[in-house]
Amino acid sequence: MLDKVVIANRGEIALRVLRACHTLGIKTVAVHSTADRNLKHVGMADESICIGPPPAAESYLNVPRIIAAAEVTDAQAIHPGYGFLSENADFAERVEKSGFIFIGPTADVIRLMGDKVEAIRAMKAAGVPCVPGSGGPLGDDIAANTKIAREIGYPVIIKAAGGGGGRGMRVVHTEAHLSNAIQMTKSEAKAAFGNGEVYMEKFLENPRHVEIQVLADGQGNAIHLGERDCSMQRRHQKVVEEAPAPGITPEQRAEIGKTCVEACKRIGYRGAGTFEFLYENGRFYFIEMNTRIQVEHPVTELITGVDLVREQLLIAAGEKLTIRQEDIVLDGHAIECRINAEDPDTFMPSPGLVKRFECPGGPGVRVDTHVYDGYRIPPNYDSMIGKLIVHGRDRATAIARMRIALSEMVVEGIKTNVPLQQRIMADGGFQAGGQNIHYLEKRMAEAKEKAIGIG
Repeated sequence: MLDKVVIANRGEIALRVLRACHTLGIKTVAVHSTADRNLKHVGMADESICIGPPPAAESYLNVPRIIAAAEVTDAQAIHPGYGFLSENADFAERVEKSGFIFIGPTADVIRLMGDKVEAIRAMKAAGVPCVPGSGGPLGDDIAANTKIAREIGYPVIIKAAGGGGGRGMRVVHTEAHLSNAIQMTKSEAKAAFGNGEVYMEKFLENPRHVEIQVLADGQGNAIHLGERDCSMQRRHQKVVEEAPAPGITPEQRAEIGKTCVEACKRIGYRGAGTFEFLYENGRFYFIEMNTRIQVEHPVTELITGVDLVREQLLIAAGEKLTIRQEDIVLDGHAIECRINAEDPDTFMPSPGLVKRFECPGGPGVRVDTHVYDGYRIPPNYDSMIGKLIVHGRDRATAIARMRIALSEMVVEGIKTNVPLQQRIMADGGFQAGGQNIHYLEKRMAEAKEKAIGIG
């Protein structure tokens, strides 16, 4: 078992990792910026070290300082959480070369999955269904690119090979706009990701976002833990997640899950990971693999009873996976609402002093947050301040519990997106289930037009 772990993150995920470590008797080291000295997990950790000023580039993205923190505290491993350096292959490599354990996949696997073009090639070779596309990076030959687009069929989408988080993408509906779209995406990708390589895929017009959670020990053992539906999105950012996905049959789940498990074994995957798919007309199309713990992991934990962060720690300690596929039984339904410090209508961030903070409770309610009365939310980081998760015997029960939980949640001093989440839970389309990734933005646009008297 690991003796001491550096938590190289902040906020609710840092607190989540700390609790899992302490459950296993593992000591913790919290690294933090000067803006985060009052974070809850910093006070709860066995040791804490300030690694720099508020800008992430000078603290949470400062690799030498994080590794130095592990050295001076005699830690054995570093847990990156999600975001920041969690999918940075160079960071994982430097951690391992410095004599520490990186709690996640190997650098080679992170690098492979981080390059979307190479990831798609690897998944095709492993038998994972992929979106029809260019099969490789696009060159500067306009005629060749036009031919590829014609063969795929419009609309197509140009994507950055090194992109992620909904950035570096451009949809093209006609041939006249293709060349310009490719050049613009290349320029944006180079500026944003340091990699100007782009590729082309068929643009699925009404897909859902369905993802498969996996665990693998890097020693030949892997399992899947069912799927999540993350189709409620705004600007490609997830707002609500649920598990299992409405309308996915046990047979479909078993088939796509087995395919993902075999892919894990083929690439030598280690740790927790997520295969993300677009799902349309009963078919799955691979888009990317996230080589880390996901923000939405709690919904999977609630329907399977598996502590995913605990499993990450055990795998990092060199233990073989003890959970078998037949042990995974999906129980009921879970929904997660991301709670952000932002205006629910304009989505402008709302940092500042939290004057009052009260969490909801009751059967099947879980709140993952680092916020408390008197906490001041800094303006330097992501606006998510917590996650409200509920579990019920079925989807209708889970929605009912979420509506009650949202009504009980009290956050004063700042604005939050709780009103938006309440509107989503009351929406007939959401309640029916199975909506596509464009549904939320469409409903929001309709509501805005109605409010100002358009249409």
